[in-house]
Amino acid sequence: MADEPVFLITGASSGIGAATARHAAQAGYRLVLGARSTEKLHTLAAELGGETRARAVTCDVADFAQQEAMVQAALDAFGRLDVAFANAGFGATRGFLNETPEHWRDMVLTNVLGCAFTIRATTPALRESAGHLLLTSSVAGRRPLPGSLYSATKHAVTAMAEAARQELNDTGVRVTCVEPGMVDTPFFDSPVPNALEPDDIARAVIYAVSQPPHVDVNEILIRPVSQPT
Repeated sequence: MADEPVFLITGASSGIGAATARHAAQAGYRLVLGARSTEKLHTLAAELGGETRARAVTCDVADFAQQEAMVQAALDAFGRLDVAFANAGFGATRGFLNETPEHWRDMVLTNVLGCAFTIRATTPALRESAGHLLLTSSVAGRRPLPGSLYSATKHAVTAMAEAARQELNDTGVRVTCVEPGMVDTPFFDSPVPNALEPDDIARAVIYAVSQPPHVDVNEILIRPVSQPT
């Protein structure tokens, strides 16, 4: 069991994070599941095998000390970290006169600083394992959307993925930026018909991490067929 790889996921309590956890468990990974939703995390961890296979760690990614504690929990429980998936994030209504400034602040801290904190907290362990870093960006991280501060945060994530790839080049650590289009998750109040399912994104994540060590899938852009832009 000590040789089985370890997969850490932020934003793991629902949506893409929870789906990826299930697929990673099927692929033989032990799991460290981070999110603010403690009850949901513990339910998922129990589903995936309990403490010998999956650890739930309550974590607000905007708090670096909590991210450090999450990584330390992974190392204490399993002795290694092989994959880190910076997936936590949320959105806002488009329009620079919509939402509250407080909502904006929380979104920017979670989507941008939280992602950077995950990179910082996990990099030493990933260097040790020649592991894999994945970041959830978005189609909105490739082109601006009208009045969308969320889109700006995802542009930042896309840039961080490439910045991390360049920094970690020749260390053995691989970096993948995952850019979903519309996904039928709690993220959207009214998802489009025939939206992607969280499992669709999870399969793409597992594809990236399952490549041979010399293959680095740097970017995966996934849209539903019915999404025009």
